This record gives sequence, structure tokens and C-alpha cells, in this order.
Amino acid sequence: MTDTLLKPSPDVILDKRTLVEYLESGCKPVDTWRIGTEHEKFAYYRDTLKPLSYEGPSGVRALLEGLQRFDWVPVMEFDNIIALSKPDGSTISLEPAGQIELSGAPLDTIHQTCSEVHEHLGQVKEIAAELGIVFVGLGYRPEDQSNGVPWMPKARYKIMREYMPKQGNLGLHMMQNTCTVQVNLDFDSEATMVEMVRIGLALQPVATALWANSPFKNGKPNGYLSYRSHIWTDTDPDRCGILPFVFDDDFGFERYVDYMLDVPMYFVYRKGKYIDVSGQSFRDFMNGKLPGYPGHYPTIKDWEDHLTTVFPEIRLKKYLEMRGADGGPWARLCALSAFWTGLLYDREARKAAYDLIADWSPQDHEQLRSEVPRLALKTPFHGGTVQDLTHEILCIARSGLCRRNNLDNVGLDETHYLRPLFQTAETGLTPAEELLAAYEARWDRSVDPVFQEYAY
Repeated sequence: MTDTLLKPSPDVILDKRTLVEYLESGCKPVDTWRIGTEHEKFAYYRDTLKPLSYEGPSGVRALLEGLQRFDWVPVMEFDNIIALSKPDGSTISLEPAGQIELSGAPLDTIHQTCSEVHEHLGQVKEIAAELGIVFVGLGYRPEDQSNGVPWMPKARYKIMREYMPKQGNLGLHMMQNTCTVQVNLDFDSEATMVEMVRIGLALQPVATALWANSPFKNGKPNGYLSYRSHIWTDTDPDRCGILPFVFDDDFGFERYVDYMLDVPMYFVYRKGKYIDVSGQSFRDFMNGKLPGYPGHYPTIKDWEDHLTTVFPEIRLKKYLEMRGADGGPWARLCALSAFWTGLLYDREARKAAYDLIADWSPQDHEQLRSEVPRLALKTPFHGGTVQDLTHEILCIARSGLCRRNNLDNVGLDETHYLRPLFQTAETGLTPAEELLAAYEARWDRSVDPVFQEYAY
């Protein structure tokens, strides 16, 4: 019997409405909204300043094995540990070239998020000290990469690395050389989701500017303040960008589903194996006519997987992922959650932010997206600069956090996590510009000191 004779089982997806209902099911009452913070970091051998390989006495596998002393449970792919998990929903996972990512648990407050980040960094630093590993928080690898960067043994990455160069010039750089920090947020209705997505997409360039932290490539300045952000402009036009349809009157869950159905697939995961269907259509999959897997139909798990294969500045699942910031130092990991929570989780703040962007044109959005990676806060905008805009946005975020009135054990509310952002907005100097100043002066035009001064 051939695959084409198989009949769909009751749990498969045969119509678009099921996909829309999946996104709709993410709506949650406001009092159950949570905050999830994700951050990536580069790992290097302390003695050689080379990226970690997977195997070896001080490799990525050894790091993941060491972290199991803190009650992390290994996630296996064949014989390889590819992630760690806990019952609270948090995970530690591997990016393609050994970047280590914490995907935090959904938490109530920024205080809890910051405590989680602090605990995680304490754990990985303990193991790293034993193994001779150092972690660095930047948006792009600073070192000379002439000797190459190792790939991690995850099957989905093999499919992506073969497909990426067909779509853009910088896809492999994205996979191997970038780190980000992001925050995941909830919504209570389609209307609220639409507001949040529009605000999020419009203001991602402001986040990119404030967190700009990737000015080096191959040991030298690369001409950008956020080279990580620039890379996404030449990765894959089918699955990246600012999604202009978000600002159309008919945007909602169904319109996003239509967008996702038009994004080519990467893979189908069955019985522990990844089947390469790169470039093929999810619509064909729903009709049982996927060329790489004929006669089979998708399940909700396939749809969930497909939703993870797009990379716009804000990504919609059953929650929203804010994806515009470079990786960076510890204080800025907490600050990102504070920034977006302040803007989007308070109704008055959300209205103020929405009013602020209401008259921006498609050209405005495109200008910010294209120029901020290079100029950051100095990007001209509406007769001023992004630095001017940032002051207003930070004040809106601070007001939103004030009204949340969540106090820590010493009586501080969540607004103090915005302090490093206000300092950046006031001075006009991004983390990238501070790195460049050090490179030109005390580092004597070498990037090697970054592994000491900017290590976690």
C-alpha cells in the first residue's frame, strides 16, 4: 500500500477554521496574563575564546549534563541531549551553533522574571566555572570566525541550514552568530491582540535601538549598531519582515492564518524524525498532497511547529513574542520584560502607545526598520530622532508599570527595571556605542577584552 492511499484520522486538520480556532484559544482573562522571558547567550572556552563544540569534556553536552544537578530533566533526540525542562514550563535549549537559551516559565511579575533570570545565570555560571566556560551577552559574535563555528546535532537545524541559503544571504549568519532576548505576553481577545501586534511591530525598532549591542563581526566594527537586526533583512523574505498587513482594517486571527499558510514549510516531525519538506505548502499538507509526505495530513502539533518557523519582529502563537532586541547584559534582560509589559499590559498605556503610532505611514515603518540597525537612537524620524521618540515611549511604559503596582520584598515597584533604558535614552549612547568606544580606546582595537568585561 502506498502513502497516497492513507485516509485521514479524526485528529487531523482539514480546514482553515481549525487553525483560526487554535489561535483564538490563546485568549485569556486579564487576571491570568503572564510574562515569559527568553534569552540567549554565547558560550566559549575560557582559555581559547573559541565557541563550544557539542562533544568533549567541556562541551555543550557536558554543560547540559552538569545543569541536571539543579533538577533539570534532559530532553533527548536520539542519543543527544538537546534541551532541559522543568514542570513549571521553563526550558534550556540549544540554538544552532551552541547558543544557550533559557525559555522562562510564565510568571506574574517582572520581579519574579528577574529572580528567575538571576537563578538561571547562577546555575550556568557554577557549571561553567567547573568546565572552563565563559558566557557573553551580545547580539552577534564578535570574534574572528575564520575557523568556523560548530553546529549542534539537532535534525531540524540541518534542514534549515540547507534551505536558508536558497532564500537569502545572511540566514546562516542568523543561525550561527546571533543572540536575542525576547518577552512573551498574553492577550484577552482578538481586538486586544490586534492592538498589541500593531504597537509591537511599530515600536520594535525602538527596542532594537535601545538594546543595540552587536557592532562587531570577525573582530572588527561591522558598520551597524545592531548587526543582528540587519541580518533579518536578508534571511528569508517569505518569513521575516514587518508584516504590513497587520495595519490593514481586516487584520485578525484569520488574516494571520492566511499569512502562515502562504509561508513555505521546513519539516514534518513524525516518530522522532524530521522529514524535509522545505519550500512546500501547508495548504497542500491539509489536502494530503504534500510532495515530500504524500497521503498524510497535519495535526495541531504540525501547525504548532509551523508557527515557530516564521521570524517577523513580533510572532503570534497562543501568545505574542516580542523579538526585536539584541542579547545583552543581565540588567537589560529584565528591562525588556518591563518595557513591553509596561506598554501592553496596562489599558491606559496601551491606548497611549496606540495613539502615538496611529498616524504612522507604511513608509515610516519601513524607514525605522531599515535605518535603526545602523543608526539606532540617531535615526531621523518625524523631524527629530528615535532618541526623542524613546523618551515618550519609556514614560508611557513607566506609567503602565506604576499602575500595575506590583511591589517586591523591599517595596519597589516594577518601574526600576527601566532605569538602564532611561539612562540610554538620556545619554543617547547605546550598548553598541559603548562597546565601540572601548574598542577604539582602552581595548586598543581588539575585541578580546569583551570576553572579560562583558562576561556574565
